Amino acid sequence: MAMDVVDYEIKGSEMQFVEVELDPGEAAIGEAGSMMFMDAGIDMDTVFGDGSANQGGFFGKLLGAGKRLVTGESLFTTVYTNQGQGKRRIAFAAPYPGKILPMNLKQLGGTLICQKDAFLCAARGVSLGIAFQQKLSVGFFGGEGFIMQKLDGDGLAFVHAGGTVVKRELQAGQTLLVDTGCVVAFTPNVNFEIQYVGKVKTALFGGEGLFFAKLTGPGTVWLQSLPFSRLASRVFAAAPQRGGSREEGSILGGFGAGGLLGGVLGGDDE
Repeated sequence: MAMDVVDYEIKGSEMQFVEVELDPGEAAIGEAGSMMFMDAGIDMDTVFGDGSANQGGFFGKLLGAGKRLVTGESLFTTVYTNQGQGKRRIAFAAPYPGKILPMNLKQLGGTLICQKDAFLCAARGVSLGIAFQQKLSVGFFGGEGFIMQKLDGDGLAFVHAGGTVVKRELQAGQTLLVDTGCVVAFTPNVNFEIQYVGKVKTALFGGEGLFFAKLTGPGTVWLQSLPFSRLASRVFAAAPQRGGSREEGSILGGFGAGGLLGGVLGGDDE
């Protein structure tokens, strides 16, 4: 099936959304819950699996849904089709602060490997699959990089990354060591491995984890400065641990919780 060719506009800075323009008969697929707004005349249909046309029959749809479940996504995707006569627009919003990256799969060779929660939306026809890392070391110690999403097709797909995004072009044999959570996406010819940090003291007290992602070119790599796992851990560390509410800047709030001294000593790690 030929991919729908859609026009788009990415708006915003820290909290972005992408506005996709659909011609009559064109459609976009999106993650459940990612839609922000849409024009009247767009038909919304929730489908089992990834909504691509290459899922033939019930077992094909079941396999597509199973792939999405393994990557931590919903069993369902939503297909938005322009049933009107003129152009219609639909917008998809990022789930947390960061950047939305347009990926032209045709220019990238037809396939992109990305972290399991990076996919936001795409033109109809893009197939969502899974990419298992082949080496046992990656499987045991890869963290976020063990099971990744694979986007196939020749149309536009949009992925989301946290914080600031940097794109690196790796030459043949060139190696980059990255925190496993900071890898957003890479082209399939990039070799993905796991490397131990090398020193016990660094592993125990360095705060960066026991392993790095080792990316070796040739190919293209996209990196993010704020993985969602890192953001979530900071929020969890700052949250009230015993069911109370901590009021910033309030001495009375600290006394009321019985934790003024603990708040002073513990800081954000209360």
